[in-house]
Amino acid sequence: MATFLYKLGRAAFRRRRLVALIWVALLALAGVGAATAPAATSASFSIPGTEAQRAFDLLEERFPGAGADGATARVVFKAPDGQKMTDPAHKAKVQDVVADLKSGSDQIARVTDPYTGRAVSRDGSTAYVSVAYEVNAMELTDDTREALKKAGHDAQGKGLTVEIGGDALQTMPETGTGEIIGVIVAGVVLVITFGSLVAAGLPLLTAIIGVGIGVSTITALASALDLGSTTSTLAMMIGLAVGIDYALFIVSRYRAELAEGREREDAAGRAAGTAGSAVVFAGLTVVIALVGLAVVNIPMLTKMGFAAAGTVVIAVLIALTLIPALLGFAGGRVVGRKERKGLKKAGEKPNAGTRWARFVLRRPVMVLLVGVLGLGAIAVPAASLEMGLPDDGVKPVSTSERRAYDLLSDGFGPGFNGPLMVVVDGDRAAADATVGKIKGLDGVVAVTPPTPNKAGDTSVITVVPKDRPASVETEELVKNIRAATGDDVLVTGATAMNIDFSQKMNDALLPYLALVVGLAFLLLTVVFRSILVPLKAALGFLLSVVAALGAVVAVFQWGWLGGLFGVEQTGPIMSMMPIFMVGVVFGLAMDYEVFLVTRMRESYVHGARPGEAIVTGFRHGARVVTAAAVIMIAVFSGFIGSSEQMVKMIGFGLAVAVLFDAFVVRMAIVPAVLALLGHTAWWLPKWLDRVLPNVDVEGEGLAKTSADAGRDSGSGPGSGERELVKV
Repeated sequence: MATFLYKLGRAAFRRRRLVALIWVALLALAGVGAATAPAATSASFSIPGTEAQRAFDLLEERFPGAGADGATARVVFKAPDGQKMTDPAHKAKVQDVVADLKSGSDQIARVTDPYTGRAVSRDGSTAYVSVAYEVNAMELTDDTREALKKAGHDAQGKGLTVEIGGDALQTMPETGTGEIIGVIVAGVVLVITFGSLVAAGLPLLTAIIGVGIGVSTITALASALDLGSTTSTLAMMIGLAVGIDYALFIVSRYRAELAEGREREDAAGRAAGTAGSAVVFAGLTVVIALVGLAVVNIPMLTKMGFAAAGTVVIAVLIALTLIPALLGFAGGRVVGRKERKGLKKAGEKPNAGTRWARFVLRRPVMVLLVGVLGLGAIAVPAASLEMGLPDDGVKPVSTSERRAYDLLSDGFGPGFNGPLMVVVDGDRAAADATVGKIKGLDGVVAVTPPTPNKAGDTSVITVVPKDRPASVETEELVKNIRAATGDDVLVTGATAMNIDFSQKMNDALLPYLALVVGLAFLLLTVVFRSILVPLKAALGFLLSVVAALGAVVAVFQWGWLGGLFGVEQTGPIMSMMPIFMVGVVFGLAMDYEVFLVTRMRESYVHGARPGEAIVTGFRHGARVVTAAAVIMIAVFSGFIGSSEQMVKMIGFGLAVAVLFDAFVVRMAIVPAVLALLGHTAWWLPKWLDRVLPNVDVEGEGLAKTSADAGRDSGSGPGSGERELVKV
């Protein structure tokens, strides 16, 4: 592989104008496709195989046009102290709102008057208007949302407090700020790392081009493939992360080859052959992690994974072709001013990576114990992990949704924020019997009479739990209703759907982890030709992810340091968080592992002792891995400031996971373990050595190829540009 990539890098360097033109054309083509593609609606969300989904499907069949899974809203009214919502003036104002809502949008399915729908609290202080829409929240038009907000705003006055809750106001979290912060920080870190604006600009430019092609392609295909806006958000985040990382690795190796006195074209080829091999295998691990989301069997997640994996493939191809081409355009400016003027000599004094590696080699046991015990202590809260989907109760009190949630809780009880929908596949007698069974269960506040369809063969019952939607008690109630009723009774609604989604994600976690780690273990065995190195990489990754989950539980579930991160209300951890963290962090962790340890393996294969190989790997790779990790932490930290609890949680979880994995696992635990193992770290059974393909990641075959290329390139394209760069 190294030989092939070497030739590819040299070819891209020589024919840089053609290569650059091809990538610019692809970007333009994707952009035109995105601009001319039909507008995509929100991706349909389904959870195959769950009871909540079967209930929704049955409702769609038996109650056509009712919008069973449509968006909902509640306009909540609170009377001034000493007054009641049944007072004539307040009642007239509420009925005006009902009329305005009914005429405000053609997406309305039904609006329930609180005075006929028993939606006035016992003390008369609070009332709410229920609004149901024919489409889900993501498909609501801006005009529909504005009509809802206007109705609530017009009702303000005469001392009434009016707030709006429900998922009808739900919109995709605003993106852009986190990415902008990440790009700015990335630029600063790259300038510090390389000491050259040109070298710093190349990874940013190529990452943006790759993300542009990937996201534009997703936008162009969104309507045809039913892709939601979250798909492009994930692709953008992952594409930006790996795009910067991979380009950073190639440029860093190119500069190292120049420092050894190689000609520019040969240096570009060798960078592609050595660091490029690491990029290919690091990219494959990310692709495995993202494509593996198909194991969960949720169509939306599968599409997100495949789309993001496509963006990673683009990032790898750009690193192997466009980066060498742009290095050809950059000339000697890719190295810093001091290097160009000969003021800074390579090897003048040991760098920080070298000094740290030597420290670890002197005290491997101490470093290993501190790293493992430290992450182990942080991981302890993960044992108390409770998964669910956060509701409006975790939103900031500055939002109308949170205030509406609190008003409903105070006036009616927490359970009114997440009523359960029970669907009875049977006649009225079966429905009445179901009502009787549910009323006898603990944790039930109210049960409405059955609402039959026209055919009379299906009924819907609304059950109000005692506790809030995201509570463990409400989850137990759902399980008890299902246990107490027969197969013809299905529990659904937003709360039950969230519970089923969380259970499905929990059930899929171990199979997903086994698939991703197993395939990556095989891949890394081929790369490193070792059993213990891939095993150490996988175990270290698991340690960092569990520690990151422990930190997430401590902050978002227990509330430790919650004020520091803007957590106003604790609650369950988002159910897709563990799988999401495994997929994203595993890919990034293996990037750092492959790049750092491949350089060690390369040195070891070329005759260095195990300790010397570790030092060599850190001398060349520690600075780059540190820069890449700092950039990723900055990108993910940019999302912590979001007002959306889920976005905040994702940003925090990914940032601390990269922090733990890059700086504790890869920089401390990995060299400590390799130091203790010595030659054994690179042991591979002879029978397995014969079976595994030799991909030559270390570039052993490059010596002859490089020499041949040097003899043959005298008359080739670009031969006049092979000047030496002074370092």
